[in-house]
Amino acid sequence: MAAKWFSGWVFLWLLLCAAVAQGAPSQRGFLDFNLYPYLSDASSDSVATLNVGAQLPQRLSLFMFINFYNAPAEEELTETTTFYSEQTLKWQISDGSPFDLTVQSNLRSGEDNDRLRFGARWRFHDTPVIGELFKAIHLSYSINFHAIQIDERDESVWQMEHAFRMGFPWLSERLYLGGFIDHTFNETLPEAIPANPMVAEAQLGWRLVEDLYLVAEYRLNQYRRSDVNNLALGLEYKILW
Repeated sequence: MAAKWFSGWVFLWLLLCAAVAQGAPSQRGFLDFNLYPYLSDASSDSVATLNVGAQLPQRLSLFMFINFYNAPAEEELTETTTFYSEQTLKWQISDGSPFDLTVQSNLRSGEDNDRLRFGARWRFHDTPVIGELFKAIHLSYSINFHAIQIDERDESVWQMEHAFRMGFPWLSERLYLGGFIDHTFNETLPEAIPANPMVAEAQLGWRLVEDLYLVAEYRLNQYRRSDVNNLALGLEYKILW
């Protein structure tokens, strides 16, 4: 586990060092902490999340997160806290383009289950003509096609990653809805798990005061054999720069 932590954070620091080497710090970014003291069904689901995002020089941007889970120990001396983390580096192919090339690293608890993905991302809200419609309804939406996955598996797995965020200024500037849908294809799985499973989250947030939010998060995880759906309630604290 320590080796995975080390490799993941080295990946992040190398990117930040590259930005400094170009003579310019990140232009803007965010850091947010999420704590979920209430889980409706799956008690082993994520109980804490840290998200980090930053705009970097040379049309680069970075997004990474780490989820922490509580898991019952199946035998003595086994880990009861597990994690899953993604680090995604995006490069906009030209100024003003709605398309990015992406590379993503996945790190998680356990042995021989880390992944490296290469793909391309389409930002619909930054696309000419149709982008005006998305701006009119205060919606940002993108699809990241993870076309190549390098891991310990024999099959050629690929994934579509949807990300969205919507504001509701006609109701309140305090309210937002955001989340993702990961749809994975061509993966050999046990019969109890659906073919081409999805993992999705939709977070409804309400700003209580300054940078503190009350959040309700609906979660879908078709890799779980039971308790596929879950509701998490908690708090989020954002830091913007």
